Amino acid sequence: MRTPTSTTHNSANTRTYEQMLFKASAYCATAEHCEADVRTKLQTWACAPEHIDKIIDYLKQENFLNEQRYCNAFVRDKFRFNQWGKTKIAMMLRTKNIAEETIAEAIDQIDDATYQQTVTTLLQTKLKGLKYRDEYDRKAKLIRFAQGRGFEYGIIAAAIEQLP
Repeated sequence: MRTPTSTTHNSANTRTYEQMLFKASAYCATAEHCEADVRTKLQTWACAPEHIDKIIDYLKQENFLNEQRYCNAFVRDKFRFNQWGKTKIAMMLRTKNIAEETIAEAIDQIDDATYQQTVTTLLQTKLKGLKYRDEYDRKAKLIRFAQGRGFEYGIIAAAIEQLP
């Protein structure tokens, strides 16, 4: 009689190409993922190294995996929900080995007026709870905060000028 541990261990080592392809397809169908994420996931699932590239090629061919679509969704979500700036978004996408042209194209979809308004709103909210000694200290803390969120200095300076 097999123990549950030995069954799990054996099935992880004997997964076929078709099983891994099905699992990867289901993974990509639930949400947008980039190639680096899928490659990592396949490795954690103990997929045979010789199958990984074939599976990724298939997923791209069948449009389960699309770097531009992933990039657009990532930019849209991180800007809207996390309120990250373009610099931080681009940096995170670079860590996932996304091409610079793809990143630039996705980031260009952010509306400039909305972007400026987001920075201004963030700084207004931050200012309410901010303790500072003088105007220089206030400005420095606001700049550090916004740069930590990934916004560019020029945008931050313009937003600070609009603050009361």
